[in-house]
Amino acid sequence: MKCPHSRVLSVYLPAVLLLASSIVSAQSSPVVLNHAFKWQVVVNNGVVVPGDTRTFNSYNQPSVNVNRLVVFRARSKGGTTGEPAHGIFYRNMRLGTELKTLFDRNTLVPQPNDLSSTFAEPPAFPRIDMWSNTMASRGGHQPDWNYFLPDGTETRAGTAGIYTNPFGDLITGASNLGIVPDFGFFAVPGTGGIKFDVFPGAPAITDRSTLVFKGNYTVTENGVSVGKTGVYYRKMKNAPIGGTLSPAGGSSPAILIASSDTIIPDPNRNLKVKFGSTAPPSAAGPFAVFAGFDNEDHPTMGGIYGTVLIGTPKLLSLVRIGGKVPGEAAGAVFNKLSEGLSFDGRFLGFWGAWGTETKELVLQCPSDGNKNRIAYCKELYGDGEIPGTVSNGFHTTVPLHQGIFVYDLVTGLTRAVAKSPGDFSDFIYWNFSGKVPPPQGGTGGDGGAGDGTTFIGDAGGGSDEGGGMDGGEDDGEPARWRSAEFVAVSGLVDGNLLNQNYDVAFKARTGEVVNGEYENPTDGIYLRKGPDTLQPFVTVAATGMDGTSIDPAATYIPVDESGNPIAGATPLPLPVTAMGIERDGFRSNALAITVSMANDVAGWGGVYLTTVPTKF
Repeated sequence: MKCPHSRVLSVYLPAVLLLASSIVSAQSSPVVLNHAFKWQVVVNNGVVVPGDTRTFNSYNQPSVNVNRLVVFRARSKGGTTGEPAHGIFYRNMRLGTELKTLFDRNTLVPQPNDLSSTFAEPPAFPRIDMWSNTMASRGGHQPDWNYFLPDGTETRAGTAGIYTNPFGDLITGASNLGIVPDFGFFAVPGTGGIKFDVFPGAPAITDRSTLVFKGNYTVTENGVSVGKTGVYYRKMKNAPIGGTLSPAGGSSPAILIASSDTIIPDPNRNLKVKFGSTAPPSAAGPFAVFAGFDNEDHPTMGGIYGTVLIGTPKLLSLVRIGGKVPGEAAGAVFNKLSEGLSFDGRFLGFWGAWGTETKELVLQCPSDGNKNRIAYCKELYGDGEIPGTVSNGFHTTVPLHQGIFVYDLVTGLTRAVAKSPGDFSDFIYWNFSGKVPPPQGGTGGDGGAGDGTTFIGDAGGGSDEGGGMDGGEDDGEPARWRSAEFVAVSGLVDGNLLNQNYDVAFKARTGEVVNGEYENPTDGIYLRKGPDTLQPFVTVAATGMDGTSIDPAATYIPVDESGNPIAGATPLPLPVTAMGIERDGFRSNALAITVSMANDVAGWGGVYLTTVPTKF
C-alpha cells in the first residue's frame, strides 16, 4: 500500500487552514449490530514468553501498522522463579511469523551504556509507525552512564529513555542523559543543557525514523524549582554517537513543537496565555497532533493542534476549547477535550465534552496490579469495603454530555460519532496510576494485572489467576486517579485515504449509576463507519460475550461443590469481562485489541487481530 500523505498535504493543506473551524451537524440513530468478526490470536495465556519458560499472563493494548505488524507490552506471572517477565513483543500477522522480543528485562540498554545496564520495565504501551515496521517504547532502567562532574566527582546518570528500531537494531531515541557533556543533544532544546526528567505517556514514531514525544523537565526560576513540559520531535540518523558509540541514531538534537513557554494559539483572543499542560502526541506521515491547555483540569483555552514535522514547527489549531459541538444547539461548545488522540494522517479521532451538567462517581481502589500502588491508593481512599459511603473511595464527577468525534484534516470538518446521553452512558474510564512515593514506592514500574482502564474498582478480569490486561502504568508523575478515553480511527479500511470515508472504533459503557457506582454496566468496543452518521454501531467485543467467539481456547472445566474439576465434563466458554483498545490499534483494515475472559473458576486473555470489512 503506497503512502498518500505527500499528495494529501500538498493539495489540501491550504483548505485545512481555511476551513479548520467548520462543523458538520450529526444526526444520531443508535442501532447496534452484531457482526461475526474473524479473529487471529496474536498472543494468549498459552504462549510461552520468548526466552523464558513461563507463559504470558497480562497485556497492554496493542498497536498495529498497515503491514499487520502488532506490537504490545506484556508480562508473565512471578511465581517461584523470581520477578515476572516484562517486555515489549511483536509479531507480523500478515506473514504469520513467530513472536519476537523488542526488549525485555534481559536486554542491554542500547548506547550510551557503559555500565552494562539492562531494562527494568517498559512503563507504557508501545507504538508503531503507520507505514513502516519501526516501533517505539519508553524504557526504565538503572543508571547507564558513568561520568565525572566538573569538580571531579564521579557520578552516574540515565534512568529513562525512549527506545526504537528504525535501522534494525534497538537504539536510544531520547534519554535523560542530556546533562552529560558528551550527550548534550539529548537535552531539552533551548534550555542550555537541562535534562529531561521523564517522558510521560507513550511516544509516537513516524516516517520510519522521526520520534515525536512528550518530555517533562525542571528549571529554576527566581530560586524556585519549576516543573515544565513540552512536545518535541527528533529525526534520527543511522550513524554512531560521537563517531564511536553504535548502533545509534546519530547526534541530531530534538526540536521543540510546543512547551510551557509557548503562547497558546487563539485566533479569537490575544491573551498571551502559555500552555499549562501538553499531552503525548500522535503522528502519521509528516504530521503530528497533540492536545495542550492552559489548565489541564479546568481548561479555558487550548485544544488540539497539528504541525508539519519539518524545520521549526508552526502550530495549526484544529479543535479548540470553546469550539462548537457538532449537532448541538448554538451555545454548546467544547469545554473538555481528550489527551489521547488517534491520527492516521488525515482523520483525527478524539473525545470531547460540553455543558455544565455532571454525574458523581465514587471510585474504589483496584484489587489487581502493583501492590505498592494499591496500598498507596487504599491509604488515601480506603479499602473499598464500604462501597457507596461518603467516607470511602475517591469522589469525582464526569460530564453528562460527552462524545467521540472525528476531525478531517483535509476538509476541516468535525463530525460526531457517538454521544452521551443518547447512544451510550459514558466514554470515560479510570485507573490509579503513576509513581508511588516512599515508603510504598521505590522504583515503581511493575504494571501488574489490571486492564489499564480500571473503572470503579473493576480490575477488568485480570489477575494472576486469570490473566488479564496489564495496567498501572508509571509515567514518572505522582500516583493519582486519572481518566482516559479510548478511540482509534482509520480512513484506510477501503484502501483510500483521499476520500471522506473513515471507520472509528471506541470504548463505551452503558448502565445506570447507583450511589456513585455503575450497576451491572456493559462495557464494549464499538465500531462505526463515517461520514454517514446514520450508519449503525457494530459491536466488536463486549462484556458477557462468549469468549470462544474471539479465542477458541477461552474455556474452563466446571467444578463440583468442593471446587474440584469435574472429570469428563465438557469445557464451557468463558465470558468476556474486559477489553482494551488504544489510539494506534486500528490501521488500514486491521483492528487489534486486548480481551480478558474470566469467571470465578478460571480466566484467560490475549491480544487479538481482526479485519474490518468495507461494508457491514
